[in-house]
Amino acid sequence: MASISIEGASRTFVDGTRALDGVNLAIANGEFMVLVGPSGCGKSTLLRAVAGLEHLDSGRVLIGEADVTGKPAGERDIAMVFQNYALYPQMSVRDNIEFGLKSRRMSEQERRERVADVAGLLGLGSLLSRRPAELSGGQLQRVAMGRAIARRPQAFLMDEPLSNLDAQLRTSMRAELSRMHERLAVTTLYVTHDQVEAMTLGKRVAVMREGTIQQCDTPRRLFDQPRNVFVATFMGSPPMNLLKAKITAGGIRFGRYELPLEAGARIPDAVPSTLLVGLRPGDLALDRSAPGHWPRIEVLPHAVEEYGHERIVRFRADSPSDGGGEVEISVLLNGRDVIAVGERLRLGVDTAHLHFFDPASGNALA
Repeated sequence: MASISIEGASRTFVDGTRALDGVNLAIANGEFMVLVGPSGCGKSTLLRAVAGLEHLDSGRVLIGEADVTGKPAGERDIAMVFQNYALYPQMSVRDNIEFGLKSRRMSEQERRERVADVAGLLGLGSLLSRRPAELSGGQLQRVAMGRAIARRPQAFLMDEPLSNLDAQLRTSMRAELSRMHERLAVTTLYVTHDQVEAMTLGKRVAVMREGTIQQCDTPRRLFDQPRNVFVATFMGSPPMNLLKAKITAGGIRFGRYELPLEAGARIPDAVPSTLLVGLRPGDLALDRSAPGHWPRIEVLPHAVEEYGHERIVRFRADSPSDGGGEVEISVLLNGRDVIAVGERLRLGVDTAHLHFFDPASGNALA
């Protein structure tokens, strides 16, 4: 095992696209780090640069104490797990797992012991004689992971390995990945566009946008203390509501609503005349469920989305009188609460967890 350090990594493609713009990232020995962001943000390019599959225009990559920037992929002692599994279709599961071990000239006995260990860890014992065409998507992904584990590399690099699986399989594979990392404690760099996957897997998560890291922190701090509007709205499902609002003598006003602020609420020392206020959908609740000290607002839902265990209710509110128009606000409620479109609701708002952003820069106001 080894740490991974990325220092000043920059990469511009021939069409002028700046995929990486001076990225710095340190991954501790044994850490599970997740890179998350929208398509085209540079996360896969960064992973490929660490793997040695993409060259950097400037900057360097260190694995442990060794500078591997100029080394080919085969000399970096890392193992990759791809989205498309990349298994040999003509080989059995056993042979696929064993393939990388043969190139290291391990004895047959050592190879068999490694395969047996991996099969036991990932529940592949009954599948070793099968070929990839005879396996399900979840089984294929376990074989791909098994091949990587068998090599006992210094680090795992995973490029959206669960994206081809259905929702139920993704959930079970996330749990399996977490258990595997707890047991092996191998340094892991994991790429995904799914922020739920990032939040559930990563010990730390680096949020990327346009070739830069916007914020790198624990999932909880990314959710509770986003550095800017992009992180605030990207991390969390449903995303954070953003409201154009004004600080008034009575509290915060957006549209026709005015929310008094609780004692101790985090209010920026200096704010612009109009600012962006962030409100998580889970920080609103039905009147009967909300604590008595939360201020109340009355809303008229125009859409209700059912998810079984939860329900998302949407209503509209006017922006301040600066031509902003209406904004849609989402509320996350218990799935057992019966809500109908057009039924007037009274909601409590947790003003202790509001977020404040500068409307010009999008940065959080401290």
